[in-house]
Amino acid sequence: MEVFLPIAQVSISAIEILLLSGIVGVLSGLFGVGGGFLMTPFLIFLGVPPAYAVANEANNILATSVSGSTTHYLKNTLDYKMGFMIVIGGSIGTLLGIYTFSYFKGIGKIDTVISLAYMYILAIIGTLMLVESLGEIDNSRKNALIKKKLHVHYWIHGLPFRMRFPKSKLYESIFTPIIIGLMVGFIAAIMGIGGAFILVPAMIYIIKMPTKLVPGTSLFVTIFVSVIVTFLHAFNYGSIDLVLVFLLVVGSIIGVQSGQKLGEKINSSGLKALLAILLLAVGIAIAYDTFFVEHVEKEINQITNNELNALSMLVQKFSKEMPIVYSLFSIFFAVGLGIAAAFIRRFISDLRKKHFSKAS
Repeated sequence: MEVFLPIAQVSISAIEILLLSGIVGVLSGLFGVGGGFLMTPFLIFLGVPPAYAVANEANNILATSVSGSTTHYLKNTLDYKMGFMIVIGGSIGTLLGIYTFSYFKGIGKIDTVISLAYMYILAIIGTLMLVESLGEIDNSRKNALIKKKLHVHYWIHGLPFRMRFPKSKLYESIFTPIIIGLMVGFIAAIMGIGGAFILVPAMIYIIKMPTKLVPGTSLFVTIFVSVIVTFLHAFNYGSIDLVLVFLLVVGSIIGVQSGQKLGEKINSSGLKALLAILLLAVGIAIAYDTFFVEHVEKEINQITNNELNALSMLVQKFSKEMPIVYSLFSIFFAVGLGIAAAFIRRFISDLRKKHFSKAS
């Protein structure tokens, strides 16, 4: 079923978007990593221009982060004080990232910059994940026990202005989470990803937060960063497409919930190696698409500029005539979907518990 995206000005298959976002959501839930670094390239492969793919995936990440963060809020596994420190850095990083995005967009090179950024990032992440997962598989076969250093100190730990974080039971310089947030915000603004692949390891190994508080706090930070990214992309470039966002959010939320349940039942070491190979393959595909298929893609985009239907006309008019209201609406739209998904999940979980308790 073909759906025309009024803002991105391309036609896509709704079924393909739902399936891909669902699969990426499963991988996100299974491995605890954000799916933005996979879903954005997939959108580009489906014909969505890179600048629009980045903006709409950021809005999708906002919805899934709200959903996951709400779940952690209900479980009381969030460190708000640490989260707000990271958000301060994330806000500054996001503004710098948007400025960089605007510069390359102004000189007509933003699509190439996004593609190259994904090509290198996926190659690096894929290689590191593959080496780590193969090491885990080898160690499990040998039944090897590897001792790791509990306290590794870097230059960042010597920074001044220390603050107590009672929830995490830490005494840390405020600059440590701010610098980490700065990096996450910059990357999120340019690439449309949540930054969990940087934030989660940094919170565990650099900040040394308790593992149980890391996922919820990471999602909490991602909400604020994604809000800023979504608003600035929508207001400055008018690139948020509510039709695409809805399809992405529905598929992603269902996939994430399924992935989390699946992760509780299987050993993911072998699957992590397959995910790493997938990342490397996507990186190679992006390189091929960037350097060899650019002219063909532009022709396809021109051909698929179909006549607008009533919904498309409404979205397009809303975006052009009221950019600030549209930007805020896109944020509340994603947040509303995320909260609804979290409470629906909680409701279904409570029903299952009641059913099993009655059955027993």
